[in-house]
Amino acid sequence: MYKLFFELVFRRMDAEKAHHLAFRWIRLAVRAPVLRTFLAAALAPRYESLRTEALGLRMHGPFGLAAGFDKNAVAIDGMAMLGFGHVEIGTVTGQAQPGNPKKRLFRLVADRALINRMGFNNDGSAAVAARLAARRQVFRTTVGVNIGKTKAVAEQDAIADYVTSTERLAAHADYLVVNVSSPNTPGLRDLQATAVLRPLLTAVREAADRTVTTRRVPLLVKIAPDLADEDVDAVADLAVELGLDGIIATNTTIGRDGLRSDPALTAETGGLSGAPLKARSLEVLSRLYGRVGDRVTLVGVGGVEDAEDAWQRILAGATLVQGYTAFIYRGPFWMRGMHKGLAARLAASPYATLADAVGAQSRKVTA
Repeated sequence: MYKLFFELVFRRMDAEKAHHLAFRWIRLAVRAPVLRTFLAAALAPRYESLRTEALGLRMHGPFGLAAGFDKNAVAIDGMAMLGFGHVEIGTVTGQAQPGNPKKRLFRLVADRALINRMGFNNDGSAAVAARLAARRQVFRTTVGVNIGKTKAVAEQDAIADYVTSTERLAAHADYLVVNVSSPNTPGLRDLQATAVLRPLLTAVREAADRTVTTRRVPLLVKIAPDLADEDVDAVADLAVELGLDGIIATNTTIGRDGLRSDPALTAETGGLSGAPLKARSLEVLSRLYGRVGDRVTLVGVGGVEDAEDAWQRILAGATLVQGYTAFIYRGPFWMRGMHKGLAARLAASPYATLADAVGAQSRKVTA
């Protein structure tokens, strides 16, 4: 039914306008107590076998919403209602910014993909922190906060910008993510170089510890799929060296290989997400696990469309898995199928728990 609705309505609309319309419906639904209870029961069945512990946190399942969908923390409960085991908000920057000029979001339907050059459009860390502080939780869910660099801030001042956001947001985050991998902020990906990344992550860690003294806020870094293998290894080694809690692999890609959509669309600048990213994202994840093993929590994201994709990420080393683009194409029943499929795969596997399955394929390859 959703596929027909997508073809008749959403596909005919500007992609960003369709996103805001769907977002509005989700936010309205969660405000109605009877409706949200019904929707949560129908769309978000819980399986005890999928309960997950990661980053020192307990979650209903391993699958969550990737950053980019809820940039300003306005629909956390709505996304939990739909079944996401964790919701990563952002990317949030130190200063509010409108992002890049429109049109900046494009559907590549033939490739089950999106190209976006949103440019970290968000309300800024002060406003988002205030919103999180005032939030009255309806559904229990883990909230990650993804932070990035304000576009107007010079590269030499990037660390101070990240620290400002950390000081404002750490108290409201179940975990923090340093985003240095979006292709839509000039110079941002340069921060992935370990010589620059080390002081950045160190400063953010110190700021989080200084701001929140009653608990340790887990800190993760999100990397690009376009990193060379040796740079992936360098980030992995740095994560172990600094005692980083996790790595998210991967963000969007600037690559355009093998696309079938109209060349006028594929030529649009920005980050490509969705099915075409699947192979490289999985490759980076497997490489990371081979380097860090169980010492760093890995989060697999990029091209995850169904339960089989999520299961392959888990076997490759991901404790948590995230998605975004497939939600646009598959609609509100996506998470129901994801949970059912993952539970079935675990039950049919030789593994007693999801934790036992994490990295099993990677360990088998290296054995």
